[in-house]
Amino acid sequence: MLLACLPGLAAVLALVLFTIGVDRTPDRADGPATARPALPHQAPRPPIVPRARWLDKDAPSQPPARYDDEVAAVFIHHTDSPNGYDCADAPRIIRGLYTGQTDAKHWDDIGYNFLVDRCGTIYEGRAGGVDRPVTGAHTQGFNHRTTGIAALGTFTAGVPVPQVMTDAIAALAAWKLGLSDSDPRGSVRLTSSNSLSRYAAGTTVLLPTLAGHSDGYMTSCPGAALAERLPAIRELAARLQGRT
Repeated sequence: MLLACLPGLAAVLALVLFTIGVDRTPDRADGPATARPALPHQAPRPPIVPRARWLDKDAPSQPPARYDDEVAAVFIHHTDSPNGYDCADAPRIIRGLYTGQTDAKHWDDIGYNFLVDRCGTIYEGRAGGVDRPVTGAHTQGFNHRTTGIAALGTFTAGVPVPQVMTDAIAALAAWKLGLSDSDPRGSVRLTSSNSLSRYAAGTTVLLPTLAGHSDGYMTSCPGAALAERLPAIRELAARLQGRT
């Protein structure tokens, strides 16, 4: 599957402080969310636009979300869609990706857990609760215990990747991985569930905790230009978690 703007760390701080229109996860059907103990490397949750802002009200119902025990790794993608969009059009573009995956591919929902536009706005993708370890459909063989973050656009070699976009990806990854106290600069053992991935089903492999799609699947995604930015994204995510 190929699947505004402040520079650098200031953009991340602006994202964290800006709260208008941010998703606030409601109490769940099984009761209010329970308080978590403080973790040593917990990063702030960045603002996340809820899926209700892009999903059609008449969208078909879908099965209940599936969950894992935790998010132990993050996979970075690009959506292989045009780059020259107005950021106000991002909800429409995400809705188009959803339609393509649910209609043409007959999936039950959009595969990515989150999407980030070129202005650094983070959108909730797959349903199930942004703060929960929702099983996505983004990296063949490695959807379990991972989150898929998709950069809205195409970032092949030589294509500029907006700094505010990568800062937002780092802030999101820092928060999600902090929920399991995982270091974005580290590695994690994951077991392939599908032989269509790079590894036969049942094979346990050591992968980057913050990985590109191509680390787990035979693809050029997330594009050479975005892949080149992954080391810097890892470092910023680690700093946001308070790691030295």
